[in-house]
Amino acid sequence: MSVDFGDSRTGIAACDKSELLASPVCVISEKDFDVCMDKVADVAKERGAELIVVGYPKNMNNTIGERAEKCKAFASGITAKTGIETVLWDERCTTVSANNYLNVTNTRGKKRKAVLDAVAATIILESYMGYRKNCK
Repeated sequence: MSVDFGDSRTGIAACDKSELLASPVCVISEKDFDVCMDKVADVAKERGAELIVVGYPKNMNNTIGERAEKCKAFASGITAKTGIETVLWDERCTTVSANNYLNVTNTRGKKRKAVLDAVAATIILESYMGYRKNCK
């Protein structure tokens, strides 16, 4: 399972056991950090997640900023709440890519806003699955 953590909306994606197909699951609209962690932990437990990949927004010059630190704390909190291993995964440009995918499918307005973060989470998960496939 993957998470694109945001201050207002957090996207969730999941894959099948064979790690062939990643799909958007949902977007959690929650501004409270701890409540969002609880909701993500609930989704992970419901889906039987064995690993959670959390997007890690490094700066373009590869430094770690405030946003990345917040995602790191979020990942640690998820592990503490669920006992499920979390991995931080570089998510630079995933929202840009998600916007491009939604442009191609002509997804606009409220519907776009509702799925953007789940699509970004899917891109994060696909990237991580590709890494695992090539490094095993």
